[in-house]
Amino acid sequence: MPLRSAGAQKSARDPVHHPLFARYYARISVAAETRLGMAGVRDRLLAGLSGRVLEIGAGNGLNFGHYPRAVSEVVAIEPERSLRQLAVDAALRAQMPVDVVPGAAEALPVKSEAFDAVVLSLVLCSVRDVPRALGEVRRVLRPGGQVRFFEHGRGGGRAMTFAQRALDRTVWPPLNGGCHLSRDPVAALRDAGFELGPYRRMLMPEKGPTLPTSFCVLGTAWRPDE
Repeated sequence: MPLRSAGAQKSARDPVHHPLFARYYARISVAAETRLGMAGVRDRLLAGLSGRVLEIGAGNGLNFGHYPRAVSEVVAIEPERSLRQLAVDAALRAQMPVDVVPGAAEALPVKSEAFDAVVLSLVLCSVRDVPRALGEVRRVLRPGGQVRFFEHGRGGGRAMTFAQRALDRTVWPPLNGGCHLSRDPVAALRDAGFELGPYRRMLMPEKGPTLPTSFCVLGTAWRPDE
Protein backbone atom coordinates (compact mmCIF):
# COMPACT_ATOMS: atom_id res chain seq x y z
CA MET A 1 0.00 0.00 0.00
CA PRO A 2 1.56 3.35 -1.01
CA LEU A 3 2.19 5.96 1.61
CA ARG A 4 0.27 9.21 1.49
CA SER A 5 2.05 12.05 -0.26
CA ALA A 6 3.27 15.05 1.69
CA GLY A 7 0.79 17.18 -0.21
CA ALA A 8 -2.04 15.20 1.42
CA GLN A 9 -0.53 15.35 4.90
CA LYS A 10 -0.44 18.21 7.36
CA SER A 11 2.05 17.43 10.06
CA ALA A 12 1.41 19.56 13.13
CA ARG A 13 4.94 19.11 14.30
CA ASP A 14 7.75 18.35 11.88
CA PRO A 15 10.76 16.44 13.20
CA VAL A 16 13.07 19.12 11.75
CA HIS A 17 12.39 22.82 11.34
CA HIS A 18 15.08 24.92 9.65
CA PRO A 19 13.19 27.27 7.28
CA LEU A 20 16.02 29.75 6.72
CA PHE A 21 18.59 27.03 6.04
CA ALA A 22 16.07 25.24 3.80
CA ARG A 23 15.75 28.28 1.55
CA TYR A 24 19.51 28.71 1.41
CA TYR A 25 20.08 25.02 0.69
CA ALA A 26 17.48 24.98 -2.06
CA ARG A 27 19.34 27.76 -3.89
CA ILE A 28 22.90 26.48 -3.50
CA SER A 29 22.01 22.87 -4.31
CA VAL A 30 20.51 23.83 -7.66
CA ALA A 31 23.61 25.89 -8.49
CA ALA A 32 25.86 22.98 -7.48
CA GLU A 33 24.29 20.72 -10.13
CA THR A 34 26.41 22.37 -12.82
CA ARG A 35 29.01 24.44 -10.98
CA LEU A 36 30.23 21.60 -8.76
CA GLY A 37 29.29 18.71 -11.01
CA MET A 38 26.67 17.34 -8.62
CA ALA A 39 24.44 16.17 -11.48
CA GLY A 40 27.15 13.73 -12.54
CA VAL A 41 27.64 12.57 -8.96
CA ARG A 42 23.90 11.84 -8.69
CA ASP A 43 24.06 9.78 -11.89
CA ARG A 44 26.91 7.67 -10.45
CA LEU A 45 25.22 7.38 -7.07
CA LEU A 46 21.99 5.95 -8.49
CA ALA A 47 23.20 4.02 -11.55
CA GLY A 48 22.01 0.41 -11.71
CA LEU A 49 19.35 0.63 -9.01
CA SER A 50 16.11 -1.29 -9.44
CA GLY A 51 12.97 -2.23 -7.54
CA ARG A 52 11.69 -0.27 -4.53
CA VAL A 53 14.01 2.43 -3.21
CA LEU A 54 13.88 4.43 0.01
CA GLU A 55 15.65 7.80 -0.07
CA ILE A 56 16.35 9.32 3.34
CA GLY A 57 16.73 13.08 3.53
CA ALA A 58 15.50 13.80 0.02
CA GLY A 59 15.90 17.57 0.40
CA ASN A 60 14.39 19.39 -2.55
CA GLY A 61 14.21 16.25 -4.67
CA LEU A 62 17.17 16.76 -6.99
CA ASN A 63 17.90 13.03 -7.08
CA PHE A 64 14.49 12.17 -8.53
CA GLY A 65 15.43 12.98 -12.12
CA HIS A 66 18.48 10.69 -11.96
CA TYR A 67 16.89 7.38 -10.96
CA PRO A 68 17.10 4.72 -13.69
CA ARG A 69 13.92 3.36 -15.27
CA ALA A 70 14.39 -0.01 -13.56
CA VAL A 71 13.38 1.61 -10.27
CA SER A 72 9.69 0.83 -9.77
CA GLU A 73 9.00 3.21 -6.87
CA VAL A 74 10.80 5.72 -4.66
CA VAL A 75 9.66 6.55 -1.15
CA ALA A 76 11.41 9.77 -0.16
CA ILE A 77 11.66 10.83 3.49
CA GLU A 78 12.20 14.53 4.16
CA PRO A 79 11.69 15.98 7.66
CA GLU A 80 11.94 19.70 6.81
CA ARG A 81 8.61 21.09 5.59
CA SER A 82 9.90 23.70 3.12
CA LEU A 83 12.27 21.26 1.43
CA ARG A 84 9.59 18.57 1.49
CA GLN A 85 7.21 20.76 -0.50
CA LEU A 86 9.93 21.35 -3.10
CA ALA A 87 10.48 17.58 -3.22
CA VAL A 88 6.75 17.05 -3.83
CA ASP A 89 6.98 19.40 -6.82
CA ALA A 90 10.02 17.51 -8.13
CA ALA A 91 8.21 14.18 -7.67
CA LEU A 92 5.52 15.30 -10.09
CA ARG A 93 8.17 15.54 -12.82
CA ALA A 94 9.82 12.16 -12.10
CA GLN A 95 9.58 9.25 -14.53
CA MET A 96 8.58 6.77 -11.81
CA PRO A 97 6.20 6.99 -8.83
CA VAL A 98 7.78 9.04 -6.03
CA ASP A 99 6.00 9.29 -2.68
CA VAL A 100 7.35 12.11 -0.49
CA VAL A 101 6.56 11.78 3.21
CA PRO A 102 7.64 13.40 6.48
CA GLY A 103 9.71 11.45 8.96
CA ALA A 104 12.99 11.23 10.83
CA ALA A 105 15.88 8.94 9.93
CA GLU A 106 15.88 7.56 13.48
CA ALA A 107 12.26 6.36 13.19
CA LEU A 108 11.43 5.64 9.57
CA PRO A 109 7.66 5.43 8.91
CA VAL A 110 7.92 2.34 6.68
CA LYS A 111 7.71 -1.43 7.08
CA SER A 112 10.67 -3.68 7.79
CA GLU A 113 12.50 -5.39 4.90
CA ALA A 114 10.33 -3.52 2.39
CA PHE A 115 13.02 -2.03 0.13
CA ASP A 116 15.63 -3.26 -2.31
CA ALA A 117 17.88 -0.24 -1.76
CA VAL A 118 18.30 2.79 0.48
CA VAL A 119 19.86 6.03 -0.74
CA LEU A 120 21.77 8.29 1.66
CA SER A 121 22.76 11.55 0.00
CA LEU A 122 24.32 14.26 2.19
CA VAL A 123 22.15 13.25 5.14
CA LEU A 124 24.31 11.46 7.74
CA CYS A 125 25.99 14.76 8.56
CA SER A 126 22.77 16.14 9.99
CA VAL A 127 20.89 13.25 11.63
CA ARG A 128 20.74 13.50 15.41
CA ASP A 129 21.68 9.86 16.11
CA VAL A 130 23.74 8.19 13.38
CA PRO A 131 23.85 4.63 14.85
CA ARG A 132 20.10 4.65 15.42
CA ALA A 133 19.45 5.97 11.89
CA LEU A 134 21.64 3.28 10.34
CA GLY A 135 19.89 0.69 12.48
CA GLU A 136 16.67 1.85 10.86
CA VAL A 137 18.29 1.52 7.43
CA ARG A 138 19.12 -2.11 8.21
CA ARG A 139 15.58 -2.72 9.42
CA VAL A 140 13.86 -1.48 6.25
CA LEU A 141 16.25 -3.15 3.78
CA ARG A 142 15.59 -6.68 2.61
CA PRO A 143 18.45 -9.11 3.35
CA GLY A 144 21.10 -8.50 0.72
CA GLY A 145 19.69 -5.07 -0.09
CA GLN A 146 22.09 -2.28 -0.83
CA VAL A 147 22.86 1.19 0.46
CA ARG A 148 24.05 3.84 -1.97
CA PHE A 149 25.75 6.71 -0.20
CA PHE A 150 27.25 10.07 -1.04
CA GLU A 151 28.31 11.90 2.12
CA HIS A 152 30.77 14.51 3.29
CA GLY A 153 32.79 14.22 6.48
CA ARG A 154 36.15 14.15 8.16
CA GLY A 155 39.18 14.72 5.95
CA GLY A 156 42.41 16.55 5.33
CA GLY A 157 45.38 16.88 7.65
CA ARG A 158 45.47 17.62 11.35
CA ALA A 159 44.78 21.32 10.89
CA MET A 160 41.67 20.66 8.80
CA THR A 161 40.26 18.01 11.13
CA PHE A 162 40.89 20.31 14.10
CA ALA A 163 39.00 23.07 12.29
CA GLN A 164 36.13 20.69 11.45
CA ARG A 165 35.77 19.60 15.06
CA ALA A 166 35.97 23.15 16.35
CA LEU A 167 33.24 24.26 13.95
CA ASP A 168 31.10 21.28 14.98
CA ARG A 169 31.32 22.34 18.62
CA THR A 170 30.38 25.94 17.91
CA VAL A 171 28.68 27.72 15.04
CA TRP A 172 28.39 25.21 12.19
CA PRO A 173 25.42 23.00 13.21
CA PRO A 174 23.06 25.82 14.25
CA LEU A 175 23.82 27.80 11.09
CA ASN A 176 23.57 24.82 8.71
CA GLY A 177 20.52 22.81 9.65
CA GLY A 178 22.27 20.53 12.14
CA CYS A 179 25.10 19.60 9.75
CA HIS A 180 28.36 18.25 11.24
CA LEU A 181 31.69 18.36 9.44
CA SER A 182 33.81 15.77 11.25
CA ARG A 183 31.69 12.62 11.08
CA ASP A 184 33.05 9.50 9.36
CA PRO A 185 30.27 7.95 7.23
CA VAL A 186 32.30 4.94 6.11
CA ALA A 187 33.19 3.99 9.69
CA ALA A 188 29.58 4.55 10.76
CA LEU A 189 28.29 2.15 8.08
CA ARG A 190 30.87 -0.45 9.04
CA ASP A 191 30.05 -0.12 12.75
CA ALA A 192 26.34 -0.54 11.94
CA GLY A 193 27.05 -3.98 10.45
CA PHE A 194 26.92 -3.20 6.74
CA GLU A 195 29.26 -4.90 4.30
CA LEU A 196 31.15 -2.19 2.49
CA GLY A 197 31.47 -2.45 -1.27
CA PRO A 198 33.49 -0.20 -3.56
CA TYR A 199 33.73 3.42 -2.55
CA ARG A 200 35.87 6.36 -3.55
CA ARG A 201 36.87 9.46 -1.70
CA MET A 202 36.66 12.72 -3.60
CA LEU A 203 36.86 16.46 -3.16
CA MET A 204 33.92 18.74 -3.88
CA PRO A 205 34.67 20.93 -5.67
CA GLU A 206 37.38 18.93 -7.40
CA LYS A 207 39.06 22.15 -8.48
CA GLY A 208 39.26 25.25 -6.39
CA PRO A 209 39.65 25.88 -2.67
CA THR A 210 39.53 22.98 -0.22
CA LEU A 211 36.84 23.70 2.34
CA PRO A 212 35.79 21.91 5.56
CA THR A 213 32.85 20.52 3.54
CA SER A 214 34.99 19.30 0.63
CA PHE A 215 35.85 15.79 1.82
CA CYS A 216 33.26 13.43 0.32
CA VAL A 217 32.82 9.71 -0.25
CA LEU A 218 30.69 7.93 -2.85
CA GLY A 219 29.99 4.23 -2.60
CA THR A 220 27.90 1.14 -1.94
CA ALA A 221 27.25 -1.05 1.08
CA TRP A 222 25.02 -4.07 1.66
CA ARG A 223 22.88 -5.44 4.42
CA PRO A 224 24.27 -8.92 5.06
CA ASP A 225 22.15 -11.70 3.58
CA GLU A 226 21.33 -13.16 6.98
